[in-house]
Amino acid sequence: MGYHIEPGVMYMMPTHFGPLSGPRQGPDLKPFNHVASPKSTTYTVSFLTDADQLEALCPPGFAVAGEPVVTIASVHLTEVEWLAGRGYNVLGVMFPVTYSGERDRAAGPLLAVLWENLADPILTGREQIGFAKIYAEIPAPIIRGNETHLSASWLGFRFVDIAIRNLIAVPPANYPPPPEVARDGIALGMLHYKYIPGTGQDSTPDADYAVLQPNGYSQARTTALWRGEGSVQFHAASWEDMPTQYHIVNALASLQIKQARGASLSTSIGGEDFSRQRRLR
Repeated sequence: MGYHIEPGVMYMMPTHFGPLSGPRQGPDLKPFNHVASPKSTTYTVSFLTDADQLEALCPPGFAVAGEPVVTIASVHLTEVEWLAGRGYNVLGVMFPVTYSGERDRAAGPLLAVLWENLADPILTGREQIGFAKIYAEIPAPIIRGNETHLSASWLGFRFVDIAIRNLIAVPPANYPPPPEVARDGIALGMLHYKYIPGTGQDSTPDADYAVLQPNGYSQARTTALWRGEGSVQFHAASWEDMPTQYHIVNALASLQIKQARGASLSTSIGGEDFSRQRRLR
């Protein structure tokens, strides 16, 4: 007699060996509390670009909101509880949008792409909660004097370089306040677009919808913050350089950089498991 899928328990392929242990369910099938884990160091660089170029990247129901400012964030996580104390690094690209659906309205940054250097968070983040995650090599930063250099590559092809300089410490009294949960009836948070193709020729997608990561649930606490100047350069790639990602990198490399909008470095502790991620309609 074969196995059966237990209701209320998280599984991912391969299901044959039992329930998943991952970010939202530990080996005891209970959630982690995310109060003291993970520890994060986040580097960001922002620039003003052309609104029409960003509109071309918006999924159905989305539109660029306010100034067309792109933010690139590289987050280096350590002491990740669901990885038994290990860590990994990520690099995300986002810009401000609104979403208007048949039922829901939301606003916040659209996470257009998120590179990660470990398969486990990529798979759980794509399948379970709809992050646009793909793989890249993301090494530790290089720090020389007052400059920090970050990069990411795919099988040896370096597709982005980031530089942050002239950082000045921000006093705790000036740290950003907790994010708003809603404004004028519009839900606020990080926005995503989940798309999973169906299996079989001419099949419809298994998933094709907008997703909101609502504000107000993260237990992350900023422990230090610096602000300064920064720059970013995406390097155009050929199909031979990045067969499955060249179109992504080239779209980002083509964005106009009209004006630099600063950079930051922050450290924090705690987080969330994104289990409150919800589908928008």
